[in-house]
Amino acid sequence: MKVQTISNDHLTLSVLPDLGASVLNLAAASGRPVLRHVELGDVKTSSQCGSFALVPYSNRIRDARFTFEGRSIQLTPNSGTLAQHGDVRNRPWQVERVSGSHLACTFDSRNFADINWPWAFTARLEYILHGPHLDTSVTLTNVDSAPMPAGMGLHPYFSRLDGGTDPTLSFQAGGVYLTDDSFIPTGEPQAVAPELDFSAARPVGDAQFNHVYSSWDGVARLAWAGRAGAGAGRALVMTADSVWSHLVLFTAPGGSLALEPVTHATDAFNLAAAGVHGTDMRVLAPGQSMGGAVRLTLEGDWS
Repeated sequence: MKVQTISNDHLTLSVLPDLGASVLNLAAASGRPVLRHVELGDVKTSSQCGSFALVPYSNRIRDARFTFEGRSIQLTPNSGTLAQHGDVRNRPWQVERVSGSHLACTFDSRNFADINWPWAFTARLEYILHGPHLDTSVTLTNVDSAPMPAGMGLHPYFSRLDGGTDPTLSFQAGGVYLTDDSFIPTGEPQAVAPELDFSAARPVGDAQFNHVYSSWDGVARLAWAGRAGAGAGRALVMTADSVWSHLVLFTAPGGSLALEPVTHATDAFNLAAAGVHGTDMRVLAPGQSMGGAVRLTLEGDWS
């Protein structure tokens, strides 16, 4: 797979256009990984990358089925009985622009006869480095002749341990969804229980999470304390536009941590059809777009 790389004085980003325009690696100028480090030879799917995009919906759809405007939609399951993570993350994207610190890729579902979505859509991913920041913008456009339910997400993985030190995590959210054994919400968001509350910074520890939070304020922070004799600590701050109203917290196998900004609740299409409020399901009219950006910022000592 061809790797496209952009860099500036603070960051180096490598991307795989042929695999969903997914992020292979993001590293500080010192070489220290910002996302979990990935070896290209180990990558077979986007799930093994540092980050990937979820389009035209995020996370899971129960039984790969939902109803929209009186029409029953049956997708092809791609994770057990579920449809999961959209259908762009393992497909080739077109590189539209690559310059020193800017990479833009596009996707058109009409180029794929086997696309697992009954509406035609296009998507655009842009990566821009400036100073200690990586801005990732996603745009989804309905190019069909009928209204389309829509959503987006980003799925970055962060390495937790640095010399045996677990980072503290903090973010503010108004609620959290209770889920079944498939990690699919069973109703409206509930008050955040103490064991799920990260409004005050604390380590994730040994707890396992696969939860979607509602009314996220668009800021999340991972902070690592400085090691003895190694200088100041460091932090990674995620800030997101308001369209990213939900945040998924997932403790992934292998010790990494996913913090996923998403535009709607998991299984939002079915929840909305059942009358559940607050899922932030969106409908795009023909020709209409939705979009938003997420920023990762380095703070402290990344040497």
